[in-house]
Amino acid sequence: MRIPNLGETDLLVPLHSGVFEQPMWQTFLRQLRRVCGARGAAIRLASAGEGGDIALGDGAPIAAVTAAMREARVYSGGDLDGREDGLRAVRVSGADIDLTLCVLADNAPGAEVASLLSALVPHVRVALQVVASIERERNRASVSAEAFRRMNFGWIALDQRCRIVDMDAQAERLLERSGVLRRGPYDRLVPSSPVIDRQLTALAKAMARDRRYRPRAINLAQDPWIDILVAPMRIDALARESEAVAVVYLRGDRSSSADRHEQLVDLFDLTPAEARLAWSLAQGLSISEAAQAHGLTVETARYYSKKIYAKTGARGQVDLVRNILTGVLALA
Repeated sequence: MRIPNLGETDLLVPLHSGVFEQPMWQTFLRQLRRVCGARGAAIRLASAGEGGDIALGDGAPIAAVTAAMREARVYSGGDLDGREDGLRAVRVSGADIDLTLCVLADNAPGAEVASLLSALVPHVRVALQVVASIERERNRASVSAEAFRRMNFGWIALDQRCRIVDMDAQAERLLERSGVLRRGPYDRLVPSSPVIDRQLTALAKAMARDRRYRPRAINLAQDPWIDILVAPMRIDALARESEAVAVVYLRGDRSSSADRHEQLVDLFDLTPAEARLAWSLAQGLSISEAAQAHGLTVETARYYSKKIYAKTGARGQVDLVRNILTGVLALA
């Protein structure tokens, strides 16, 4: 058997593209087994994190190698707790991940197999760096997605006819449970209000003509509160060959006003009356408007507001809005 040089094989492309396969490296293991004329090929990943070991293989199963192995050295079966003569294995370390690559042949393979595994080591090390980088980004994205989920943020990309080009999972959930926005015929994003529908349609057309068009905020509902911000599409990765012209950022409150009142009582030790007034002020109502909404005199509302500012540490209504809408209450 002649093991070709790495440059003559199609091993390297499957090795580096295999980090995106599910399961990983299946094509690479299949090619490696074919090139080596082996019964089986396997990869075992051991992470320093909590993910545990991951076993990948093609062909005959290969039991995990438990013996201590020096990094980048190719071992035979006899070196590894008296395993089969046809086994060759190498350990590669990188970025908190240990990878063991094994090949199992019917008979003791020649030096070509060991030479091939040695030549693969630096490429495997690079692939491990890619895996570690992908895993870090996946963890970061997971944390960000959870924060967006808890704050009820989502996004929808629209074309110039207000048809949905793409959206994230949070926006999909908001559409499913909210009556103020829905997916209409031909995937068109349809607000329940005809006035807002016309406004959104006009914005999409304007942003198709001018990417510098000023973003516009629109309130869709007040109890629970749901806002959207319509902005020109400036992210090429979401544009999908320039189909998307605008992105709609959604912010929907999962809790009703009554729920928010109870949470403010717990968080700031407000009385129920103070909590109701505080929530109205946080929604942008003036003292006189909030007083009228809750059947209070302006003098009583002012008295309550002073107590609210003292308990929440706010120096005024702007501070109160920030403390309530951007604090931990936004995650509830």
